[in-house]
Amino acid sequence: MKKSYWLMKSEPDVYSIDDLIADGRTHWDGVRNYQARNNMMKMAVGDEVLYYHSRQVPPAVVGWARVVKESYPDFTQFDETSGYYDSRSDEKNPRWHMVDVEFVEKFEVETSLTQIKDQELLCNMVLVNNSRLSVQPVLKEEFEWILKMSCSKIEL
Repeated sequence: MKKSYWLMKSEPDVYSIDDLIADGRTHWDGVRNYQARNNMMKMAVGDEVLYYHSRQVPPAVVGWARVVKESYPDFTQFDETSGYYDSRSDEKNPRWHMVDVEFVEKFEVETSLTQIKDQELLCNMVLVNNSRLSVQPVLKEEFEWILKMSCSKIEL
């Protein structure tokens, strides 16, 4: 099966790349946008993920993660004490799904949204044209270019 590439956004004050480093692996819960959910439902074990901090100045790609568990129901949708609770979701036919990701690398050089927008090769990235989408596809060439921009120490 062909490997896919993604960008996933998190706010550093909610779950930062440093949190992922500490945990090593996590479930990506709380996605409540159908397009983002559908993207996660397409993910496969081994897919590569750019880790993006959206609520920092400047917003930037800060690291690299990898999908280690494919889509399964997001348990927070059924938890009435969770901020992600969805009273309209049904356990027999859940609305929301999540994946598990593991830490790969924290970039020494963060790649800001402005820097991404300045790159001709990246002008068609979903991030450039739909910056609000929290889980989005990335082309392999875009992923590799951002790895170069970030001075990644790991090769694909």
